[in-house]
Amino acid sequence: MKKLVFIVLVISVLGLIAYKIKPVNHAVSAIVVEPKLVNEDSLSIKTRVNVPEGYERVAYPEGSFEDYLRNYKLKPFGSKIINYDSSEYFWQHGHIGILEIPVPINGLQQCADALIRIRSEYLWDNNRKNEIGFNFTSGHYCSWEQYANGFRPKIDGNRVTFYKTAQENHSKENFYRYLNLIYTYSGTLSLFHELPKIEDAKNLKIGDMLIKGGSPGHIVMICDEAVNAKGEKLYLLFQGNTPAQSVHLVKNLEETSISPWYTLKKDAVIPVSNYTFDSAKFVRFK
Repeated sequence: MKKLVFIVLVISVLGLIAYKIKPVNHAVSAIVVEPKLVNEDSLSIKTRVNVPEGYERVAYPEGSFEDYLRNYKLKPFGSKIINYDSSEYFWQHGHIGILEIPVPINGLQQCADALIRIRSEYLWDNNRKNEIGFNFTSGHYCSWEQYANGFRPKIDGNRVTFYKTAQENHSKENFYRYLNLIYTYSGTLSLFHELPKIEDAKNLKIGDMLIKGGSPGHIVMICDEAVNAKGEKLYLLFQGNTPAQSVHLVKNLEETSISPWYTLKKDAVIPVSNYTFDSAKFVRFK
């Protein structure tokens, strides 16, 4: 009887040891194979993220929108996603950087709005103000120049007419009032219908957007691009969100060996942080 008890005890101890060793091996393996692609002490998208072995960044002209996005400033590593009301977003595990872009307390700057703002500020800063303009969800076009000259929309259902009801004002302060108007009447649905579609994912570049047009929908923007000798490309993505919150550079939670880089294919299922695009579509600002 004692011999039987001893044998059972030995088997139990060996089983416990085997159980404890197994996850440790997996953890060690994960640490070894996952590359160090994030520089925690860097304060721009380009310097925060290294390219994987065998890849190099795709070159773009200095001053281009692509160059502007790639060099966008980031807050210190570890900064949290903050909602428009100054509260912390409930999930802080899907990002590796927070962009230096304020979140208005009015709550209007949601996912599509954040990308509209970034594009508009680039055009403003590069003396291309005459190109700033977006469609409302109704399909009516509203330009910054029109707004700056004092024209305001009168909205009756899907009917929109513009009347000159304000004084001419080309100030930066008025520019942000214009953007608040765009945030109110535009979104993922209007961008999906308004912007040129990219049918071949091989033609994707920095500044293009992965979009699900709807109410609600979602949208993220490509902010960096790398390629290898075979012509295979990887991309970095950032997003705003609903409720309005910090714009953030997202991790790749599915392909951790290349995170935060992504492979992107048209019509593919692409999980991005806390949202899944079930059939990827891409658009580009004009």
